[in-house]
Amino acid sequence: MTATTATPILEPALAYALWAADYPAYAHNPVMRAEERAMLGLLPTDLRDTVVVDAGCGSGRYMRHALSRGAAHVHGVDLSPEMLARAAAVPAEANAASRVALVQGSLDALPLGDGVADLTLSGLTIGHLERLEPALAELRRVTRPGGRILCSDVHPTGHALGWLRDFKAGGHRYAVRHTPHLYSDWHAACLRLGLAIERVLEPMLDPTDIPEGAHFDRQALDVPVALVFRLRRIPAPPPGSLP
Repeated sequence: MTATTATPILEPALAYALWAADYPAYAHNPVMRAEERAMLGLLPTDLRDTVVVDAGCGSGRYMRHALSRGAAHVHGVDLSPEMLARAAAVPAEANAASRVALVQGSLDALPLGDGVADLTLSGLTIGHLERLEPALAELRRVTRPGGRILCSDVHPTGHALGWLRDFKAGGHRYAVRHTPHLYSDWHAACLRLGLAIERVLEPMLDPTDIPEGAHFDRQALDVPVALVFRLRRIPAPPPGSLP
């Protein structure tokens, strides 16, 4: 992530169509590594008998982690057909094709049934949507009552400092559109939707992840780079129970 005013900012579908060819299924920059350490710290180590939805699965990095921890089934959803094509290599590499289903769809209109997931993941995707609450509502809908949601986004501090989610394709530099969602936005949306905020992490960069000679905003070492939530879908009270 760099701060510049000359980089063209693209809509997510176009950006990932260009980016997909060079987008690996692992955390490939210091910000992603910081975010992933926080997410994996909240992800159960044993996912046997667990159905997982990876919403905004991209090239499949969290699908890979879910499968390695024994997930019974993983539904991967992404807006970009090009990224889904990359994600298709993950179950094949893990010899887990029968445990994975991939489908194209948007985070605010997931093509999945209600309550299909015991655990829903969404890594660094929700900021691609301008409105937070419809996306959170969909993550809640596909998660069973009592189930959990692990969700991360680029920290809004970075947006305030002018950072972009930028990449190179065909010798040119581009950025993908990103909307910052403040903690207060998350708190208000979760309250309205019946989602309990169980944990909030704000990971920092690890200086050892930064390549020698890298050009980056030195302020990034002093501020959190991601906002990571563990949410729980609050079960509805039984009919006729007292409020």
